Amino acid sequence: MFYDTSPYCEKLAPVREDRCLAIVVLNPYESRRLIAKGVLALPEVKRALESHLFVVSRGTTCAYLVDELTGETLEKGLSTAGIVTDGRLASTVESLRLGPWVFRNGKLSKEPAPEALNSFGPCDVSVKGVNAVDPEGNVGVIASNNLGGTIGAIWPILSARGSYLIIPVGLEKLIPSVKVATHKTGQGVHKYVMGSRISLMPVMNAIVVTEKESLEMLTGATVTLIASGGVAGSEGAVILSIEGSEGTVMKAVDLVQSIKGEPPFSLPPLEPPVWE
Repeated sequence: MFYDTSPYCEKLAPVREDRCLAIVVLNPYESRRLIAKGVLALPEVKRALESHLFVVSRGTTCAYLVDELTGETLEKGLSTAGIVTDGRLASTVESLRLGPWVFRNGKLSKEPAPEALNSFGPCDVSVKGVNAVDPEGNVGVIASNNLGGTIGAIWPILSARGSYLIIPVGLEKLIPSVKVATHKTGQGVHKYVMGSRISLMPVMNAIVVTEKESLEMLTGATVTLIASGGVAGSEGAVILSIEGSEGTVMKAVDLVQSIKGEPPFSLPPLEPPVWE
């Protein structure tokens, strides 16, 4: 489900013309930076960083979270295992991969993520990126590992213990239905694939944070996705309408302006291609 930002949103004037409205455009790199800031503003995350466990799985969006927490700049392409790049379903070279990252009481820890997850309780938080989100807030994770990959390892633990699974995902990954899509995948189903054989693992009970929830949480504005797409460096862009009082809207616009120009990351070293 999408994170409930209604307690944070400013009450809108009843008539549209009495509100201030603005339109902003975010490319996928800018979206990832914004979403990272939004996730870190969640009270559940603040509590976990203060006195509990906060585990960040590999993923490009997740790497921006670690950037924000450590003040460092990770190589985003290496902060993942599976990756969609080079026109295929690919994998980064295993020996070069960064992460996952464990924070205990706000401090980066060297303990392995599986070990930390084994001690999870209801106030602990795990963050995992995904490949698809639908209008109902269901998400899908591409898995090429035949045991379900990271999500297959962490989801049963988090669900059984009532821990938080927070999903940062850009609206560029919006699809009509995760439920329908999962019935069309499976590692042994497809005769031909461009790259790795994959399944789409559905998750229906995570807390989802997109550009919309991030801006609403951080500024109090009301945000609506009105279009997406672009060319020549704006592929995957999202176009958002922002509304509220003039002060609130300008706060949102200023936030977006502050992350404009977020640099792209280059193609990471990949495992040899397999075209099947």
